[in-house]
Amino acid sequence: MSQGTSMSASQSSKQSTDPLHLIDVDHVRFNVGNAKQAAYFYASCFGFDISQVSDLTTGNREQARYLLTQGNIRIVLTTGLCPNDDCQQHVNRFGDGVKDIAFSVFDAEKAYEQARSNGGESAYEPYEISDEQGRVVMAGIKTYGDVVHSLVSRHGDYELPNVKRGGLFMPGFKDRHFAINDYNAKNPCGLKFLDHCVGNVEEGKMNHWVNWYEQVMGFGLFKHFDDKDISTEHSALMSKVMASGNHLIKMPINEPAEGNKKSQIEEYLDWHDGCPGVQHLAFRTDDEISSVAELRRRGVDFLKIPDAYYELVWDRVGDIDECIKRVQELGILVDRDDEGYLLQLFTRPLQDRPTLFFEIICRRGSQSFGKGNFKALFEALELEQERRGNL
Repeated sequence: MSQGTSMSASQSSKQSTDPLHLIDVDHVRFNVGNAKQAAYFYASCFGFDISQVSDLTTGNREQARYLLTQGNIRIVLTTGLCPNDDCQQHVNRFGDGVKDIAFSVFDAEKAYEQARSNGGESAYEPYEISDEQGRVVMAGIKTYGDVVHSLVSRHGDYELPNVKRGGLFMPGFKDRHFAINDYNAKNPCGLKFLDHCVGNVEEGKMNHWVNWYEQVMGFGLFKHFDDKDISTEHSALMSKVMASGNHLIKMPINEPAEGNKKSQIEEYLDWHDGCPGVQHLAFRTDDEISSVAELRRRGVDFLKIPDAYYELVWDRVGDIDECIKRVQELGILVDRDDEGYLLQLFTRPLQDRPTLFFEIICRRGSQSFGKGNFKALFEALELEQERRGNL
């Protein structure tokens, strides 16, 4: 989840020795009920540019696909145009949500073969999309629930550095100008790249998927939080953070732990048809105050942090570079570890089902995930669950 990626000599040599060397997050695909309307929501509320489109007007008779970009973040909103389209069946079951966390690799076919030999199950076999400008090769591996990891290799004009500079995403996409992009250029939200992606799985399945990421995808354990770290009076969960070999891609995995009321993970599973899936995406910013202030001005619905949180947090965290008064006014959470500190804030669910939400995070040295904030965060989440009648 890097801010910029180019192929160095060391990366080039790595290509011949590790087919599953993951360069970056290529894109995140959301399946949605109406891609056009969803595009305007994410553009208006979160400052994403609606950069390119693949739909009926460009010759795509099966799906409407909108590419959203901001910094090094690429989100593809996909809507099926036919009732039997796989995307529409996914939306009918789960509502809008993340279907695919796609990774850039040097050779998608070799990466796919390696993942399969490591025990991964195929989501779809390698295929190529090409035109006179270049080609894109993609293959898919199933992970938890109905989620897929696509492996993407790019060639010609579709190489990743060109895409980052605003080049065409892949064959079939066309540039399209939307007035909201002009507004976003003048009023930036400052989101830079995907910091991490969190998955919720059933009780007792966290270690299964930890082992899967180690064995199939070559990830390693980065952090571990148990129910003593993440608990309140009512509920608890456990989490392990998996990271790719270069630590650019981080995939925390959560499972519920025993509590006297329903945890946020159980609520997620209840409203996600009992199926594991992506709970939230964390977007990195270099300026938490500016980003959160702009997002609030645009109407983004964040969790409300209790005022009592700020009566104790500064004794724990100490001095920070940001204005303490402004941090409290904006309701931002702060935490510190032995490497530095971080600032973070979480939205409420993005759709009517209490499933997917976003996190806005700024790291000032800390590479953790806000362990000191877990109790305050979960108490805020439980207040929201109680409002929804799901605690």
